[in-house]
Amino acid sequence: MKNGIKQEMQDIARGALEASRVLAGVSSGRKNAALKDMARALLADKPSILKANRKDLAGCSAKGKAFTDRLTLNADRIKQMAGGLLDVAKLDDPVGEVMRNWETPGGLRINKVRTPIGVIAIIYESRPNVTADCAGLCLKSGNSVILRGGSESLNSNIAIYKVLVSVLKKHSLPCACISLVQTRDHKAVDALLKLDKYIDVVIPRGGESLIRKVVSSSRIPVIKHYKGICHVYVDAWADLNMAEKVCFNAKVQRPGVCNAMECMLVHRDVAARFLPGMLKKFREAGVEIRGCDFTRKIAGWAKRASEKDFRSEYLDLILSVKVVGDIEEAVAHINNYGSHHSDSIITDEPEEAEKFLRRVDSACVYHNASTRFTDGNQFGMGAEIGISTDKLHARGPMALEELTTYKYVVFGSGQVRN
Repeated sequence: MKNGIKQEMQDIARGALEASRVLAGVSSGRKNAALKDMARALLADKPSILKANRKDLAGCSAKGKAFTDRLTLNADRIKQMAGGLLDVAKLDDPVGEVMRNWETPGGLRINKVRTPIGVIAIIYESRPNVTADCAGLCLKSGNSVILRGGSESLNSNIAIYKVLVSVLKKHSLPCACISLVQTRDHKAVDALLKLDKYIDVVIPRGGESLIRKVVSSSRIPVIKHYKGICHVYVDAWADLNMAEKVCFNAKVQRPGVCNAMECMLVHRDVAARFLPGMLKKFREAGVEIRGCDFTRKIAGWAKRASEKDFRSEYLDLILSVKVVGDIEEAVAHINNYGSHHSDSIITDEPEEAEKFLRRVDSACVYHNASTRFTDGNQFGMGAEIGISTDKLHARGPMALEELTTYKYVVFGSGQVRN
C-alpha cells in the first residue's frame, strides 16, 4: 500500500477524532441551525450538484438501469435530500438524555447519559444521497463521520460534500467532523479499516460482497446486515384478503430492496384457497414463482424451488413459495433460511401471532403488515444510517439513538470507598 494513502487516511481519521471531541459539546440549537442551512445550501447549489452527477452518469452508462437509477440525481432527489436534513433537525437530540438515574445507599447519585459514539466511518456504494443523509444524522448525534462512497459517484459526492462543509465553516463548527475520502484508490478503504485508534465503528452500506470484504478486513467494530431474506407467513387464521394485499406489496412494490419479501410461507389448511388467486396475481405482475411440490400442484407453471432458492436474496421479481404444516415449521424455516432482517405473520389469532413475534429471531417482526416498512423514515426516525441484523449494539433501522452510546455520570459529596 502506498505510504501516501496510508498517511492521508490517518490524517483524515485523526482530524475526525479531534473534531468529534469539539462536536460532543455543541448545543442542539447550533447543530439544528447548521442542518437547516445545509438543506437550503443543497437547493441553492442544485446546478453544480446536477452537473457533477451528469459527469458520473456519463462514465457508467453501460452498467444497467437499476445501477443508473441508484446513481441518478435530479431536482426531486435533491429536494428529498434537503428535506431529510430538515427532518433530522426537527428530531429530539439524543445527546445528553438521561436514560436512567438512581441513588446508591452511600449517597452517590448516578445518571446513565446518552453520549456520541465518536468517529463513524460509512463505506457505501452508488447512492450519492447517502452522503447528505449520513452527514446529517452524524452531525445531529454529535459524531464525526468519514464518508467513503463508490468511485462511480465520486463527482456527485464531492459536490454535495463541498456544500455541507461550507455550512460548517459558516457556523464555526469543525470542518473535520464531516470528511470525504476523495480518491478512487481501493487501498484507501483498507487503510481506513486499520485505524481503530481513531475510528470507533464502521457501517458499510451496499451489496453483500462489499460488506463481507469490510468485515474480513476491519480492525474496527462493524455494524451491518449482509442481505435481506424476508418472509411473510400466511397462517391458518389469516384474513386471506389482507394476506393477498400484504404479500403482493411486500414482493412487488419495490422488489430490489433489502426489506422486500423473498419467500412466502402458507399454512396447508388455507393453501388450496389462498394460493390460486395469489399466484395468479403474482404471475400477472411478472413475478417468477419457485415453489415446493404442493405449490406446483396448484400452479404447474411454477419452477421447482431448490435449497439454494430458500437461501437467496433475489432483489428481483422472483419469489420462493412453501406450504408448511404449522407455525412451528414456519418459524423453524425462517430461523434457518432467513437473514434475521424482517419477517411477518398474517393471522387473526393472537396466540399464533405472539408465538411468531417471540420466536422469530429477526431485527423486525411484523403482525399483519408488510415487511416493506423496515426503514428509518417509515419508523418515524427521520433518515436512517443503515439497517443492522447484528445484536450488539444496534438492531434494525439505525438513526439518532443508535448513533449514541452512554456513560455514567456520578455525583458525590466526598464519598470514599472503604
